Amino acid sequence: MSFILEPQRQLNVDSSCDVLVAGGGIAGIAAAMAAARAGKKVTLVEREYALGGMATLGLITIYLPLCDGEGNQLIYGIAEELLKLSIKHVVEANYPKAWIEGGSLEERKKSRYVVQYNPHLFALSAEELLLDLGVTILYGTLIASVAKEGDFISHVVVENKSGRSAIAVESVIDATGDADICAMAGAKTALHGRGNGLASWYYYFTQGKVSLKMFGLADLPPSKLQEKGQGNDPYKAAKVASLDENVRFSGVDGEELSQAVIAAHKKMYEDLLKFHAEDDTYVPVTISTIPLVRMSRRLCGAYTMDESEERKFFPDSIGLTGDWRKKGPAFEIPFGTLYGNEVKNLLAAGRDISVTDAMWDITRVIPTCAVTGEAAGVAAAMGNDFTKTDIKALQERLIANGVKLHVSDVYK
Repeated sequence: MSFILEPQRQLNVDSSCDVLVAGGGIAGIAAAMAAARAGKKVTLVEREYALGGMATLGLITIYLPLCDGEGNQLIYGIAEELLKLSIKHVVEANYPKAWIEGGSLEERKKSRYVVQYNPHLFALSAEELLLDLGVTILYGTLIASVAKEGDFISHVVVENKSGRSAIAVESVIDATGDADICAMAGAKTALHGRGNGLASWYYYFTQGKVSLKMFGLADLPPSKLQEKGQGNDPYKAAKVASLDENVRFSGVDGEELSQAVIAAHKKMYEDLLKFHAEDDTYVPVTISTIPLVRMSRRLCGAYTMDESEERKFFPDSIGLTGDWRKKGPAFEIPFGTLYGNEVKNLLAAGRDISVTDAMWDITRVIPTCAVTGEAAGVAAAMGNDFTKTDIKALQERLIANGVKLHVSDVYK
């Protein structure tokens, strides 16, 4: 393989911050909110030009459950705040009346705490919220590398229209979804064993109505959802199984990602033309503008959590989550899944925390990303050596924010 050598160059340190959040998806939004509310100077770096990631630009516009499916709410704090923010202006489907308007246990058992929202209004509302908190947002900015001093990241190198520069940091939260910063900084990482299936969701207009089409469900086609006890409720939208069972991609290879997006676009184009030929009012409104990557690369943290640890007590729990796929399960999420031992001032949040492949499908979704993002933001506001975090103090702050930490807090 041929190569060239780039000339060595001096980079300007254009700014500094207490907490740098890499990635403006749900985990990154929650982390920035938590750190800013704790009085820290926060910079959020996002490669696209809108917030929300998969939840907005990917059009995965279903805010999955904050409950266990049996009428008990598990997830509180910023995760619930963001759910309510997502429907501040418009509810597209599945308004959780029993949950938001104080319904009885029996009423809550009939429908999970889930909602479908408008992606564009959610992205704009989240941006307004972060700006009001004083968060600096750098759009259209790629993180190219990091500089370290010993076991700590000292600077994050970014590139955008202004060129290449560095940001001095006290701590970093990797909310990229792909553990990009973890990999750059030399933390241990792992790839998902099966990779990702082909999907590309879109909104379409027909007969006077705009609707969401879940064009490709990766590994959970409708028949599997029914086998798992889901049926078609509460996730009501037109569904299509994985677009090509023979296509799997890791999510961390540039050429492969481009090929996957092109393949998904081709199938979506064919789908749109097919339905338009049958009904000339059937036209696309918007399509996913980023690859629909569910599970790619993750941190190998101080602790790796597994699906078998349902209702297990963790003394360092930072929040709870259920299982969006079925009723009943409840999990405590240990802080040890958010940090590793190689890079002291780096936390993971969102879908790149330290979990097994089996657990990954549970923790990758919107509510759990918000839970881990909030915990990461609060921890980053307390110090920058996360191997020495005062867990009791962290938990006290989370409790003060309304977060429930242990299964026993719900099932008394």
